[in-house]
Amino acid sequence: MMRIAGGKRSALYFVLVTIFIDAMSFGLANPVLPRLIMDIGKVDVSQAIAITGAMTVTLASLQFFMGPLLGNLSDRYGRRPILLVALAGLAGNYVLMAMADSIALLFVGQMLAGIFGGTIGTCQAAIADLTAKEDRAHNFGLIGAAFGLGFIVGPALGGLLGEFGQRMPFIAAAILTFISFAFGYFKFPDTLRPEDRRAFNWRRANPLGAWQSMRSMPGMGPAILVIMLWNIAGAVYPLTWAYYGIARFNWSNGMIGLSLAIVGFVTAISQAFVTGRFVRRYGERKAVIIGMAGGILTHLGYAFATQSWVAFVFLIGFIPQSLVGPALMAIVSSRASADRQGEVQGMAAMAQGIGGIVAPLLITPAMSYFTSPVAPFQFAGAGFIVAVMFALVAFGRFMSLPRSTVNASKLEPAPLIH
Repeated sequence: MMRIAGGKRSALYFVLVTIFIDAMSFGLANPVLPRLIMDIGKVDVSQAIAITGAMTVTLASLQFFMGPLLGNLSDRYGRRPILLVALAGLAGNYVLMAMADSIALLFVGQMLAGIFGGTIGTCQAAIADLTAKEDRAHNFGLIGAAFGLGFIVGPALGGLLGEFGQRMPFIAAAILTFISFAFGYFKFPDTLRPEDRRAFNWRRANPLGAWQSMRSMPGMGPAILVIMLWNIAGAVYPLTWAYYGIARFNWSNGMIGLSLAIVGFVTAISQAFVTGRFVRRYGERKAVIIGMAGGILTHLGYAFATQSWVAFVFLIGFIPQSLVGPALMAIVSSRASADRQGEVQGMAAMAQGIGGIVAPLLITPAMSYFTSPVAPFQFAGAGFIVAVMFALVAFGRFMSLPRSTVNASKLEPAPLIH
């Protein structure tokens, strides 16, 4: 049970609502994007997969450069202005996607999403501001639960709206993101205390500078590498899920939305009620190990599933997988002092950006090829095989991490959440 001091309660509410609406907005658009690309570009499934991969590389490349910048700016000016600017930019992205009549404009929309997609990283920094170190895995899990709840509502609603037109989900996403912006403008007090802010330094606010700063924190580099590798493996879901459902099971927009809604439900329940309890009892390290093992088995299951009901059964694998993200972020956060939480979240965003660049270059081409007429055999699960390879490397690298972490608690503010 969390007890939040003073006016900080509204800050936590805003963080969770922002993540919920962000996930809902993404989920609204996800079921219809494949067919929107196919309709606008006049292409088949295999070609649309390749286009989606290129879009994802564009988005991830910009996230790679913007992650350290947004993180350092939030350490200087606070979380509030960065979140508000990001939300305004994301609302503009959805408006553009709703109006786009060419593949080029869809790419521009992905560029806006890459530039302003710092919402989750800054929200995680805000959670770190509010939370005692020993409670961070649990509260990062609340972010995952909010994201999962958004993924329950978003895909189901997106699949329904998609039956009335490919543009309707993007219009709804723009409206919801603007509502989140308005709520934050009037209700969100900054979580970073003035005494914990530090001067902005351009040399630290770029990928090279972030790399050098990361090396100055003992044990940070290997932990960030694990995040990058696991992110590459996990990218198989947003990159290929809708196409996988179409190519393997001939799913409709509604069925894709239903499957994603169940993913969101399983994730939300797990991160709200399982992650915190598991970490408190067994520790962050065991949470990551169990979660990665479950994720690897789930990837393999989807690679070879041949019936829709089997694919739905394997959704249970998202329970152990949901342990990994919050536990990894708690491990990373514990290695940094209070005035560097935004910078650390920027490093994590940079690692995710690298993963987002690498994954579409390997996962989507594999699936695109094995769903094309020139393939020697049809294998819609090819992307999951690539994901398994990266997940195994991430697991091996994590097992080699030292168990001890740098104790930065004496540099952190008094905890506000217990």
